[in-house]
Amino acid sequence: MSTTLLRHHLLAPAASCFLGVLSLATVLCFHFPELLTTREFRAVYAEDFARTLLLVGLAAAFFTGTIAVLRDQHRRLALTGVGTATVAVLLGGTGVPFEGPVPDSPFALGLDWFVLALFFSALVFIPLEHAFARRPVPVFRPGWRTDACYFFISHVLVQLILILVTTSTSWLVSVPRWSSLSRPLMEAQQAWIRDLPFVAAFALAVFLADLAQAVLHRCYHRIMVLWRFHAVHHSSPELDWLAGSRVHFVETVLTRSIVLLPLLFLGFSTSVVNAYAVLVGIQAVVAHANIGVRFGFLEYLIVLPRYHHWHHARHRDYWDRNYAIHLPVVDMLMGSFKLPRDGSWPEEYGVLKRETVPVGILAQHVAPFRGPRTYDNYVR
Repeated sequence: MSTTLLRHHLLAPAASCFLGVLSLATVLCFHFPELLTTREFRAVYAEDFARTLLLVGLAAAFFTGTIAVLRDQHRRLALTGVGTATVAVLLGGTGVPFEGPVPDSPFALGLDWFVLALFFSALVFIPLEHAFARRPVPVFRPGWRTDACYFFISHVLVQLILILVTTSTSWLVSVPRWSSLSRPLMEAQQAWIRDLPFVAAFALAVFLADLAQAVLHRCYHRIMVLWRFHAVHHSSPELDWLAGSRVHFVETVLTRSIVLLPLLFLGFSTSVVNAYAVLVGIQAVVAHANIGVRFGFLEYLIVLPRYHHWHHARHRDYWDRNYAIHLPVVDMLMGSFKLPRDGSWPEEYGVLKRETVPVGILAQHVAPFRGPRTYDNYVR
């Protein structure tokens, strides 16, 4: 069976399974909102919106699953979609009662954030990558299950990550004991930032955070202990919208702490920090996406796919280049900017020695802690 034909045969059953599982997760969120949803994210979407989205997901799961079964296309996958959607309906579907304020919980899984992020990311980027693909990478490429697990963990455990990041960052901010001379200067500087217009404060926050992350990113590549964790992110041989989720949990916590530190330390408002967090999520997906579009001069102003793809290139000349996440000017200042002027793209992605990073999320999380290895074992 040709690759194109296989894609068409997988489309309906995969869509049914995908929507059925997300529908069941949504129903569970309605039943246990205090345990499965995050307080901050609940304020972003309306209940009616969630119920309407659930209704559309259930209908689409049943329709695409039935079509796949009738056409005998991956019946197991299609029946999984129909089955999970059926369970969602039996558990109440869109009619699950939801009254009064949700009680606060010290910890919640953030399943609502996972459902919405995965649904809309797939809805936007799968068609874009199909229409403007740089490389003919199928949706269900090798390793997609691993990256889907990373996506699930990073979104479902969002509240735990935020707690760890907030605690570590707040502790670091409280460590300095400012003298009577320096304290007024610090307070004046924080007041100046708070008085900035939102757009100006946001632009400054992006630059400072990107500078901090780029410095840390360079450390990930040059310090053996850190590279063990970061090598996981570089291990995928293909890049697409899902590949950017492949990040070791230790790296996620460390990066978020160090990037948020200057923002909290300097006194940026919560709205600015939240806006920056949204930008990080969007640009991480965009930068890794399999979209082979040239953006001209914009590639020198904003980190776009071709720029970040060269950072992931399996090429010795680029293993120490393009560390910025948002602004190429940061790499220009650091002396790590490198982008071919001829518009070319990398031929291969991944670590130089593929055998140094195991396959599978569990093995990849354990690998950095197993046995001493020299830096040359990884990158030479």
